[in-house]
Amino acid sequence: MPVDPGTRTPSGAGYPQVMKLLAVVRETDRRMTKRMAAWQEPTLHRTLSAVEEAAESSKLWCGAAVVMAAAGGWRGRRAAVAGMTALTLAQLVSNGVCKQVSDRPRPPKEWIPHDEVEDRPDSSSFPSGHTAAAVAFTAAVAPSWPAAGAVCAVPAALVAVERVQSGAHYPSDVAAGAVIGLAGAWLVRRLPRWALRMWR
Repeated sequence: MPVDPGTRTPSGAGYPQVMKLLAVVRETDRRMTKRMAAWQEPTLHRTLSAVEEAAESSKLWCGAAVVMAAAGGWRGRRAAVAGMTALTLAQLVSNGVCKQVSDRPRPPKEWIPHDEVEDRPDSSSFPSGHTAAAVAFTAAVAPSWPAAGAVCAVPAALVAVERVQSGAHYPSDVAAGAVIGLAGAWLVRRLPRWALRMWR
């Protein structure tokens, strides 16, 4: 189809590569979601469910912040503030912005051979807000208190796995949530320096 040299259309040189990449992502999502949802090990199910329940409404991360602030002295308070700030920012971006502008359906129920699929929310699947919060908190805590960050990384990873295993999200939703979380932690780390430069 003829194209005006001054305009860009989907038939541009990069369009086939983008479509091919999207097809690969969709197929990877399908395979990984079905494979992870089929895990039948009871102990794993109980562990993932317990972690998800604790992380619901950020209870797990708020509790961790309280423990850090109470037991970690100045370092713990600094880590707790950084973690909660990054978590809040990541949730605003993921739930307040991205989910509002995207309308991705959750994985099909027929892919999920267990009852947890009935408890998932009706909001957009993209991105994973749980993952964004978990990664943001962990990544923001780690620079101030590496040991605490390492401890938080375990439940954060389990949250990411659970979101796919339960049928609530595709792997690409979780990956996007992780990117948002890392970006939130990075911004929280940089903002004080930018503020100091502007003050000077």
